[in-house]
Amino acid sequence: MAETPDFFRNRLDQMIDLRHPLAQLASRMSWQDLEAAIVQQFARQVRAGKKVKEVDLFGPVTQVVGGGASRAGRPRLPFRLMISLLYLKHAYDESDEGVVARWGETPTWQYFSGMDYFEHRLPCDASQIGRFRKALGEAGVEELLAQTVNAAWQLKLIAPQHLQEILVDSTVQAKAIAYPTDTRLLEVARQKLVSLARWLNLPLKQTYAKEAGQLTHRASGYARARQFKRLLRVQRRYRTILGRVMRDLRRQSLFHPLDKAARQSVRETLAKAQRLLEQTATRQASREKLYSWHAPEVSCIGKGKARQPYEFGVKVGIATTLQGNLIVGARAFPGNPYDGHTLAEQLQQAGILLQDIRHQGQAIGPHTVYTDLGYRGVEAEVPAVKVCHRGKKKRLNAWQLKHLPRRQAIEPVIGHLKADHGLGRCWLKGSLGDRLHAVLCAAGYNLRWLLRRIGQPPPPVPA
Repeated sequence: MAETPDFFRNRLDQMIDLRHPLAQLASRMSWQDLEAAIVQQFARQVRAGKKVKEVDLFGPVTQVVGGGASRAGRPRLPFRLMISLLYLKHAYDESDEGVVARWGETPTWQYFSGMDYFEHRLPCDASQIGRFRKALGEAGVEELLAQTVNAAWQLKLIAPQHLQEILVDSTVQAKAIAYPTDTRLLEVARQKLVSLARWLNLPLKQTYAKEAGQLTHRASGYARARQFKRLLRVQRRYRTILGRVMRDLRRQSLFHPLDKAARQSVRETLAKAQRLLEQTATRQASREKLYSWHAPEVSCIGKGKARQPYEFGVKVGIATTLQGNLIVGARAFPGNPYDGHTLAEQLQQAGILLQDIRHQGQAIGPHTVYTDLGYRGVEAEVPAVKVCHRGKKKRLNAWQLKHLPRRQAIEPVIGHLKADHGLGRCWLKGSLGDRLHAVLCAAGYNLRWLLRRIGQPPPPVPA
């Protein structure tokens, strides 16, 4: 059904300058293809019914209720609106609350989102962006990134040979956690155990709240003064306190009636506290250490930086074109793997994102990759791709030797991703949040890349 025009309001295309790069990009992106690619992520799921016992005139009977696909609930907002909010959020480094507030004040953003008339309101609640992002999943956000690459190809802003030679490097996407010290982790564990006991109405003999506050103050002073022997004594006392609270909570949970879910919660919390207790008892390095209570997936990664020897987060691989610096791949790798072992997955993702691009009837994919020395020794894992780095100078041809110094061009791309598009700190929860955030930051970078290229004046015509 066609929408009835509003004669009392001006249309957005009459209010804004249609030569604006964002307005031009709104009409040149294939929104229908993007919506068709992600619509399967939002299919209503068929839920199994629940058996309920009832009594009728003939005695007790069992009925199945709640089965099938539910049609209840509020209708979803338009896909284009929610997708554009994700694009704009990471293109301009806004928070979920900031992007919806700025959307209601920017006519160009509303035109990019597919609106016909200017509306001075919030497009949605900020929490709906998080739910939409989670429903998209990793495959859905990769479609958003692939669409930016397709738009660059359709606008003829990138040459086909530039998509066949790519640069690959890795960086660290830091998690939004406090710096993990043993004293702080032990205090957080004590607080979580006390909170769980209060929630389950389990009486503890002592919570050690007053002494814990004093120990925290003393530990910060000793650490600042570099008095490490005194700091170790404070940590030993903290471990003693945490062990007492753990044993007390375990005894109370055995002698009080708890349901299955409550006992599982107690078991998981005690296991995490025991993990912290064991890792603070030794100074040995381990990959299994817990660096944050609410983010157990965080790893300690050292990239050899003098200003920041260790970063706490997840390793992210970035792939860009050799010329033009367009991102054609971004993927998070949990567990701090060796850089070279991530190359096969990185190239696989780049090939998937470029599968819709055809040149002279043939699919375009990367056949040469330029890396640093961190990707040595993995040629057998990617036999179809030529790996070039400065450790193989004697085996490179003249073309590859000429473009080998171009590998440094990926470093400013990573810098812009961290400073201008939110890759420097991830606020999303869990390992899924790490994966989604890395791809969305790359999609925001590509959107700004498109806006810059569209806004550039055409080259002068030679006389």
